Amino acid sequence: MHYKPILRLSQAHRVKKVLRRSRLNTVCEESRCPNISECFGSGTATFMILGDRCTRGCSFCNIRRGSPLPPDPEEPYRVLEAVRVLGLRYVVITSVTRDDLPDGGADQFARCVRVLKENLSGIKVEVLIPDFGGKKEAIEKVLEEGPDVVAHNVETVPRLYEQVRRGADYKRSLQVLRYVKEVKPSTPTKSALILGFGERRDEIVKVMEDLREAGCDLLTIGQYYAPSLRHHPVVKYYPPEEFEELKKIAYSLGFKFVASGPNVRSSYRALEQWISCRA
Repeated sequence: MHYKPILRLSQAHRVKKVLRRSRLNTVCEESRCPNISECFGSGTATFMILGDRCTRGCSFCNIRRGSPLPPDPEEPYRVLEAVRVLGLRYVVITSVTRDDLPDGGADQFARCVRVLKENLSGIKVEVLIPDFGGKKEAIEKVLEEGPDVVAHNVETVPRLYEQVRRGADYKRSLQVLRYVKEVKPSTPTKSALILGFGERRDEIVKVMEDLREAGCDLLTIGQYYAPSLRHHPVVKYYPPEEFEELKKIAYSLGFKFVASGPNVRSSYRALEQWISCRA
């Protein structure tokens, strides 16, 4: 019984080594995800494309802000190589927000999905996209490549957007999810809520209702942990019982899969979530 943790640690080091060699970023590391040891230890990671600088100013996020570099045309092939070496069968690709690009980075998402699908038989690809400024043609560009799940996170309740998600728009985020379903009705959609910013229970339930109205299939709910004193403060730590209650409410609203708990994040058990939509 003493071998499993050692093997898990060894696998986590292997994942990090592959990522460094491929010059790839992961949201796992950049956002200080509490599940990083579990995910890396099982040989999975969420690849973060388009650099490590974000053009937005979310007060909860640990990803650095600033002027990003132009998209790297070789990046999709580096992702491919890492996926091959790690032997992944389910890949999650996300990015920083790139408001500096005309299409918000949609072309790079599309190229990553295309390269993976063309070179790896049976690979499943989930994309966690930004809002692309609400541009429908950008969303369509990604959908044309056939991602298996499309995620876009609302993160918090609309009342707190000005404090928590500066530069984002709640209605625009809902419209992204709604438009995915309009164009590709059979493609599962996913979103995430982070709790602890000062939201009320009725507001949380209303967001879940709004997501279902937009056709969202999968939902993750997790606790916010402030990365530093410079970030938005934690207003409330939710006990496990409240996460369970919210999970039951979400299922009653019709979500096909709900992951709810303090350490849950949007890509947590992503393969399991996808399988639930195929059942």
